[in-house]
Amino acid sequence: MRRREFLQTTAAGMAGAMIGSKQLMAETGSNVLITDPAEGRILDRRHGRAVDGGLEITVHGEAPAGWPVSVNGVPAKREGAGFTAKIVLREKENRIVAVAGQGSEKNEAAARVLWDRYSFPRYRIVIDDNIFFARDIADKRYRSLFECPYLAMLQKFHQEYGTRFVLNMFYKTCYGAEFNLSQFPDRYKSEWEANADWLKLAFHADKEFPNRPYQKTTPERLGADVDRVAEQVIRFAGEATYTPPTVIHWTMVDPSAWQALADRGSKVLSGYFLKKGAGQWDINCCVDPARSALVDRYDALVDFKTGLIFSKTDIVINSYSPEKIVPTLAPLVKNPNRSEIVDFLTHEQYFWPFYRNHQPDTAERFDTALRWVTENGYRPIHFQEGLLGATEANFTPKES
Repeated sequence: MRRREFLQTTAAGMAGAMIGSKQLMAETGSNVLITDPAEGRILDRRHGRAVDGGLEITVHGEAPAGWPVSVNGVPAKREGAGFTAKIVLREKENRIVAVAGQGSEKNEAAARVLWDRYSFPRYRIVIDDNIFFARDIADKRYRSLFECPYLAMLQKFHQEYGTRFVLNMFYKTCYGAEFNLSQFPDRYKSEWEANADWLKLAFHADKEFPNRPYQKTTPERLGADVDRVAEQVIRFAGEATYTPPTVIHWTMVDPSAWQALADRGSKVLSGYFLKKGAGQWDINCCVDPARSALVDRYDALVDFKTGLIFSKTDIVINSYSPEKIVPTLAPLVKNPNRSEIVDFLTHEQYFWPFYRNHQPDTAERFDTALRWVTENGYRPIHFQEGLLGATEANFTPKES
């Protein structure tokens, strides 16, 4: 990322934070606001200083000049309308309260944030639009799942790099011979279960077309589609193999249906969070503009109403030729707001020679991306485990 692009990204993120804070100030009538960290931020070791039992961070805000300000009881330093205060986060969920003024003139602002206590450099990879491999296995009746060339490729990368994959499933095909998951045999169930630690199946959509199937949907319709895929996956692959969805087809999900996903176990929803213009975002899970800007800048943001975390996909592997993957990834390690987690996404179709847009170098693209994260100290995780893949069990203190 060039310096100018980084500054533009930073400015966009700060603008999003300010929009959110000023909206809050307007709604509450308060004369004090917290500008950083914003409501919903997820803070890790890169955002502060580790202290005994906590993370010390600096809170920034605005209040009328001359008014005394305290943040969680800590007196703030004042400079004009601005204030700063150092506080320590000690819980997973923390409430930051800034109080300005004295007596009857007191005003306050609050922001809730998460502390990623067990954070470490990590990556996850999801593969969208899966259905062809299931049809292939059902048709060929292989002795093993990994006689299927697609799953054999993934197994090879797991053995070489330890990579853990989530395959986001369609219920049925829209290309080639008709097939749906109810036709997949359960004879491989024990093999699925034996590999469930690194190879999981999740809902993606009913089928590939139409595009954006859940952008304007009802919770009932989305829930029914999720349940149908879950039922079939559990039938033929076992409960350990099924994992709640984190990437919905085309990403866009009507906000009224977010809770339906949370109720079915989803902890994270990922998207590209593409800025299309002033206040306009796309492929962003239908998140509002202010929070979309924050996700774009900080990689992730929690919605406390549903408990869902919205996260930003860093790279779509099939969109880059092998020689362009590393130059696209390398700037991430230089940006403390984006470097802790690398989020890969790609698509199944490009693997298969019969597909009209087949990419013969699919394996090379995978290998280039996975080798880079491995050589740069990132470890494979599943987002559904712990907080964005970080748990006490997989935490290594020396990485912090």
